[in-house]
Amino acid sequence: MTELRVGVDLVQVTDVEESMRRFGDRYLSRIYTRHELASCQGPPVVTSSGLAARFAAKEAVLKVLRPSGPRPPWRTIEVVRHPHGWCSIRLRGSAARLAAEAGVESMAVSLTHENDYAGAVVVASCAAR
Repeated sequence: MTELRVGVDLVQVTDVEESMRRFGDRYLSRIYTRHELASCQGPPVVTSSGLAARFAAKEAVLKVLRPSGPRPPWRTIEVVRHPHGWCSIRLRGSAARLAAEAGVESMAVSLTHENDYAGAVVVASCAAR
């Protein structure tokens, strides 16, 4: 039997813009991987809305993983943009360990952004325990 886990998160794009303005590269390098930053290049509104959607995806992944102790570092959860435009989740380090402990067999992500909001839904299929 398979268990499904769902995580959803909504982020205000202006919150990400404010963090970028206030903390600059320190914020960006703490939260996002090089691939995520490269995937969100363009005019400021494109960059901030894309990064906000990725932040929402990271939060949604945490809701799926349900850590009982310390949260994994942000960069251990990566939103990978594929050449044809769709995205997937790649986990490393402590995030990957939490997924293995939860029996996560597969994970899917959907990102969206409109005006001042960005959101993400993550669905994971987990082996029955």
